Amino acid sequence: MDKAQLDEQFSELYRAHLRDVYSYAYYRVGNHHDAEDLTEQTFLQAYRHFERAMAESDGRPLRPWLIRIAHNLAANLYRDRSRKPQTPIDDTTSLRTPHTTEDLVEGRDELARILEAVKELPDDRREALIMRFALGMDNREIARAMGRTDGATKVLIHRAIKQLEGIVRTAETAH
Repeated sequence: MDKAQLDEQFSELYRAHLRDVYSYAYYRVGNHHDAEDLTEQTFLQAYRHFERAMAESDGRPLRPWLIRIAHNLAANLYRDRSRKPQTPIDDTTSLRTPHTTEDLVEGRDELARILEAVKELPDDRREALIMRFALGMDNREIARAMGRTDGATKVLIHRAIKQLEGIVRTAETAH
């Protein structure tokens, strides 16, 4: 395959999966700036290895491969930051829309409680839930992205949901 064809195919991959990679990165790192950086790094690394990935994919979708790259880069980011602690800066891009109904406020509060609870999960369980519910990936895609068997992934997601339910229930009774 010549460079022009390869670049065109990579552009298609980029357009098709940019939103998923960014969403994964945002749920993983929690702020827009880092998510944008992580997304950019993911696609740069993917571009470097794209030809080999295409050859090895045997026609399978490359989304799990991209998410695995983002996963590894996020893990590196956390490891590097734990060595060099930083002062958190408030995310100034958060939504500041006025709430118009009580239902909207309650829904946002519930979502906030769930997102806080997700942060308490072990990394692998948090990763699996992000891929499943934020990105809509199926168990097979998640298994490929995480380097696990389909069965192990199914168990991981089940346990993650059960643990998350317990954390949310405990938090609700504490309030």
